Amino acid sequence: MIKKVRSFFSAQDLTEGNILQGLLRFSIPLIIGNFAQQLYSTVDSIVVGRAVPGGLAAIGATFPIINFTILLFMAIATGAGVMVAQYFGAKDQNNLTKTVGNTLLLIFIATVILISITIPLSRPILSLINTPADIIDMATSYLKITFLGFLGAAYFNIGSGILRGVGDSITPLIYLLISTVLNTGLDILFVWQFNWGVAGAAWATIISQVISAILVLSQIYRTPRINRLQKDDIKPDLVLIKRLLILGLPAGITQGLFSLAMIMVQNLTNKMGTMIVEANIAVIRLDGFAMMPNQTFGMAATTFIGQNIGAKNMERVKRGSKVVTLLALVVSFILSMILLIFGRQLLGLFSTNPRVIEIGYNMMLILIVGYIAISQTITLGGVMRGAGDTMTPMWITLFVTVFLRVPLAYFLTYLSVSPEWPNGSPYMQNIALLAAWILGAIITLIFYRRGKWQDKAII
Repeated sequence: MIKKVRSFFSAQDLTEGNILQGLLRFSIPLIIGNFAQQLYSTVDSIVVGRAVPGGLAAIGATFPIINFTILLFMAIATGAGVMVAQYFGAKDQNNLTKTVGNTLLLIFIATVILISITIPLSRPILSLINTPADIIDMATSYLKITFLGFLGAAYFNIGSGILRGVGDSITPLIYLLISTVLNTGLDILFVWQFNWGVAGAAWATIISQVISAILVLSQIYRTPRINRLQKDDIKPDLVLIKRLLILGLPAGITQGLFSLAMIMVQNLTNKMGTMIVEANIAVIRLDGFAMMPNQTFGMAATTFIGQNIGAKNMERVKRGSKVVTLLALVVSFILSMILLIFGRQLLGLFSTNPRVIEIGYNMMLILIVGYIAISQTITLGGVMRGAGDTMTPMWITLFVTVFLRVPLAYFLTYLSVSPEWPNGSPYMQNIALLAAWILGAIITLIFYRRGKWQDKAII
């Protein structure tokens, strides 16, 4: 029995065995983990939204800014994940360990630089995007504390990506669940008991993330497949770091473009007043749950494809791609139906204002079909990244986000100005996002079927 448990919790070699079973065994912990990760921000929103007037809008105003600043972490994590998976599949232990060591060093340097830049700029950035005057002080406090705790969040997410690269999705899940329970308890203590407001929610999050980071780094050190890190593994290897950044920067730029688009659209939302900002952030929180299967199967695809590309098993790569995209499609459809049926009740967790709930539900109705479309974009993008083609997903995101979504959102908002909506209808932004998701799915499918991503392996 003990041996079976240990086997279940160990890293997986996805280059052999039943594809569906392997993907499910790898993905289910990721789904649970993504659910727990989403609970971090959702619990903050629920606790603050019910305890602090304007608190939900204050947190919502910071959301796109925080997403934009993590683009460097996204770049390093993606590059490391692809390299770890391919070296693991090729059984190249030396480069595998060096990749891990250099990744940990790089993320430390990047985080220190990022913190020193972002904290002083928090309020000016919020002012730049027209954050309402009645919430800007709270939003600034939340943003500064969140930036202060970036090192914990960075090491947890990078460390989890490294463990997933060798097929271990269980251990990060366990540590994330521990952290989520701790975050919930601290949220209630700091916000409801100590009356620290949105700052209390921020402190609860970063304390929990630091603890989870310590746990996941200790697991990396103990993982046999990685081997125990030596001092030489942490010494900068410029060739390896260059390769890591070449692979990862397109993913980081992709995340940056998406977040930049969110900031620009947030500027439109902020002009519409606190009520619209609250409705929008409630939808974003539920949107995070609807996007979970997409992100999950995208990560699973990257690891699966990476390992099998490393093992030079192209037939298994093709079969695995079909299985993982079908899984994402089915699960996305189910979650979309749940939002359609129970959307109002779920929005009621964030606000007791009937108008906020109604506006939020109308926003979600527009996006329902989009969740199914974007499942294919993200999953097939994960396939391409796993093979080493990180440029194609970046260019697709650049086109549909920068050249379609943002201009369309501004144009439709301008056309929808009316006595009811003097600053334009908030629904126009969701229509623009839906159009970007659908077009992105079509373009991604075209490039996937062309098959050039299969020739991008690093080894």
